[in-house]
Amino acid sequence: MSEKKLRFNSKTIHGGQQPDKAYGAVMPPIYQTSTYAQTTPGGHQGYEYSRSGNPTRSALESALASIENGNYGLAFASGLSAMDAVIKLLNPGDEVVSTNDLYGGSYRLFRQVFEKYGIRFHFVGMEDVARIAEKINDNTKLIWVETPTNPMMNVVDLKAIAALAKSKKLLLAVDNTFATPYLQQPLDMGADIVMHSATKYLGGHSDVVAGALVVKDKELADQLYFLQNASGAVLGPMDSFLVLRGIKTLHVRMQRHCENGEAVARFLAAHPAIEKVYWPGFEDHPNHDVAKAQMRGFGGMISFIPKGGSYEKAVEIVENLKVFTLAESLGGVESLAGHPASMTHASIPKEEREKSGVVDALIRLSVGIEDEADLIADLEAALK
Repeated sequence: MSEKKLRFNSKTIHGGQQPDKAYGAVMPPIYQTSTYAQTTPGGHQGYEYSRSGNPTRSALESALASIENGNYGLAFASGLSAMDAVIKLLNPGDEVVSTNDLYGGSYRLFRQVFEKYGIRFHFVGMEDVARIAEKINDNTKLIWVETPTNPMMNVVDLKAIAALAKSKKLLLAVDNTFATPYLQQPLDMGADIVMHSATKYLGGHSDVVAGALVVKDKELADQLYFLQNASGAVLGPMDSFLVLRGIKTLHVRMQRHCENGEAVARFLAAHPAIEKVYWPGFEDHPNHDVAKAQMRGFGGMISFIPKGGSYEKAVEIVENLKVFTLAESLGGVESLAGHPASMTHASIPKEEREKSGVVDALIRLSVGIEDEADLIADLEAALK
């Protein structure tokens, strides 16, 4: 069967992969080398220097392209370095329309790094496509989307935004970290670039920091490869091996993340000590219909606010969790709890943060793959 006909669960195992040519190793070896022998100047076997290319990284990049239904994958040293390459496609004077509710590190990169080089960013709620259209002008070159958003779990209609981007001849980049290609594949809905913090669900075991881009267009891939090589923020061979290993169990992990996520979300929604739960699987979630149409499930990310919510109450809850670990990041096999206002989103000014709902009482959960009864018991004890 050709790879194009493989279903997703099979692609995570076999997509873009073949036994190593040297000895037939089923798993790609870790080519822990910086350089490669040449028979004559420029005469090499496809690799000359590991910043420009490494066989282990190439295996990962092929797998990334396969699971996102793209043609070209690029592996970076972090999600932010992958984003950095995308914004470097632009020139001073260009403008970007971005999700207003996005990861704090993304906001920091946009506002504190790239704005001083003359690139302007507009942050809008993207649930209404008309708001995006209002910000587009002759200088706009890129629309940057997170969906579901971090941490408010808003879901954006990718097909509608892709149609708008195409009509205006704009690039559309989608941060697919929360959903993963198991739940949605933005390239199939019209996006030009998919970005991942592969540190999260793709790696899946909280043991690697990595980033990824996937595209279909060769010219765009060549531009991004040039930036990757020229700037040098490449993923090393050992880390490439770890992400590739993680991808092979992505489908089974995501199934459990979704199951546990639903159980935890429904428990919290029914709990008398909880004021509000943000999870797109609820029928009364404002973007539920969009989520149901473009995603295969609702994921394991949840945010909530306790009743009488305050900074002190949120801190008390997360400090009393025992199974959930209080930590940055998400998407690992273990359940994590975080306080966005003081952790992942602290780099966003308080006034801007609160406009999108990231208040001091908000708690974000990354629901892992433990037994759901243990997770619920842990939350029940902490809420008491």
